[in-house]
Amino acid sequence: MIMTYEWAEITDFADELSQMILQSEQADLYREAYRSVYNDKELSNEIHAFARLKDQYEEVQRFGKYHPEYARVMKQIRVDKRRLDLNEDIAHLRLMENELQDLMDQVSFIIGRSVSEAVKIPSSNPFFSSDSSCGGSCGTGGGCSCSA
Repeated sequence: MIMTYEWAEITDFADELSQMILQSEQADLYREAYRSVYNDKELSNEIHAFARLKDQYEEVQRFGKYHPEYARVMKQIRVDKRRLDLNEDIAHLRLMENELQDLMDQVSFIIGRSVSEAVKIPSSNPFFSSDSSCGGSCGTGGGCSCSA
């Protein structure tokens, strides 16, 4: 691909937009929540231990109930996940992640719609979903359960 003046200008605008997002309140709150979680050594160690347990879980899943560690790993993963889910700092971090993701979804939606209504916009928020209609499965009762 040949870099034209237009491409250079678009790249500059993208850099400027990314800096604006990085300097946003949502990004600041996310970084603060992230530091709160990962600067807590005990909590950070629990998260890393859970990540190792997830690796064991994946190994156990390959063999199912026939794996000798199946019952222990399955119980431990539920207990540890619940404990982490109930941690106030982790819950706050997840909330801030969602807030930042919403900002990113909004920006993507605005950019996509400024190009064309037909642009597919990936989003974690159904409000920003680019499929406002039934999509390609109409008449078959597929994705939207409608019928022609």
